[in-house]
Amino acid sequence: MSKEKVDDLVKFMLPYPDSVKAAALWLRDFVWDLYPETNELIYDNYNAVAFGWSPTDKAGDVFCSIAVCSDHVNFGFNRGVDFPDRKKILLGNGSQYRFIRVRDKVDFPEEYIKELLEMAYENSIGRMKPVKKVIKGETIVKSISPVKRRPV
Repeated sequence: MSKEKVDDLVKFMLPYPDSVKAAALWLRDFVWDLYPETNELIYDNYNAVAFGWSPTDKAGDVFCSIAVCSDHVNFGFNRGVDFPDRKKILLGNGSQYRFIRVRDKVDFPEEYIKELLEMAYENSIGRMKPVKKVIKGETIVKSISPVKRRPV
């Protein structure tokens, strides 16, 4: 399993404040503990470091993700519009993605997010296309942008 494989991710997050890194790493552990056989896909992008979990190695199958921002972390659901948010806490106006802002784990609605994660995971499994090679429990760096427009 790759929950322990954090070297690349920690390196990508170096420019961010310690509080943001701590929130991102805590959320990462939260998801890994619940879904240890899924794969973590990491994107060191132009505007943010983002990583998400997928039952495959494909970005289209990602069911939840973390985007590291300058003063908070967005914890989101790539197809958040596909399932009910009965407490109406998810943000986002796009056609698919819904998220919450996280600054500290004290404010994180852990039990409710577990319910949403279960729906998001089942939705991802239901939408999956057949895969040639099954990959489980890996951390995969998918892209590294050479140019960054974020904290340096």
